[in-house]
Amino acid sequence: MPSTGSSSGLDSAVSTAVVLRPTSEPGVRFPPEVDTVKARDRRGQERAITGNRLTSWAFAEAYGAPDAESAEGTALRWARERAREAGVRAVSPGTGDALRLLAAVSGARAVVEIGTGTGVSGIHLLTGMRSEAVLTTVDTEPERQQFARQAFRLAGFAANRTRIIPGHALDVLPRLTDGGYDLVFCDGDRLEYLECLAESLRLLRPGGLVCFAGVFAGGRTVDSAAAPTEVRRLRELLRAVRESPELTPALLPVGDGLLCAARV
Repeated sequence: MPSTGSSSGLDSAVSTAVVLRPTSEPGVRFPPEVDTVKARDRRGQERAITGNRLTSWAFAEAYGAPDAESAEGTALRWARERAREAGVRAVSPGTGDALRLLAAVSGARAVVEIGTGTGVSGIHLLTGMRSEAVLTTVDTEPERQQFARQAFRLAGFAANRTRIIPGHALDVLPRLTDGGYDLVFCDGDRLEYLECLAESLRLLRPGGLVCFAGVFAGGRTVDSAAAPTEVRRLRELLRAVRESPELTPALLPVGDGLLCAARV
């Protein structure tokens, strides 16, 4: 995060929070340049929290951003640029922070990602996972997976830390090992989220986590207007996760909504 004068990078992010850049996802907005922040700019950032919800949200999105000059920061910036060029939906920085934290606190050794994209979410997951852990990531676009492969290398992850599988998620997931995974992250076709939930329950060990990105659908999920099929499916997912006796759920207001649940 570049600084101006004596202001910290995060102070600058908060002060410009009203000038939000739209992502590729309609209705999803977050401050520009919050994937990374200069290490020297972290001083005094705690003073940025205010009673204004928008600026507090902007601060939260920027809070966990890695140093712009680190390998992770460089790789995230590169991967997000490739995502914008390709028109690929990428998780927000705050969503990435949450994924990194969840991977870390779960001690994840094996993670499945549905929707590789250009590697943005994968970098966050790998950063939180154990040093010997493996990320299995599935996507229908092998060309974009090549960008992800480069991004993982830029971030400093060895090739054996990832298993990159081109293909349709609902074709690939049934071939994965029952109870063999600590976390499943879904950021693919939202029309298939319910089917991915069923597969995730089979794949997860007890205590494992499943997460779904984009469940707010740009605010349409809670809108009273007539809902398109995607939104109706997301509402069904939210209800199924909340009512499942096999899951302990939480809906996190990061990015465009991150639905998480632990398998009991």
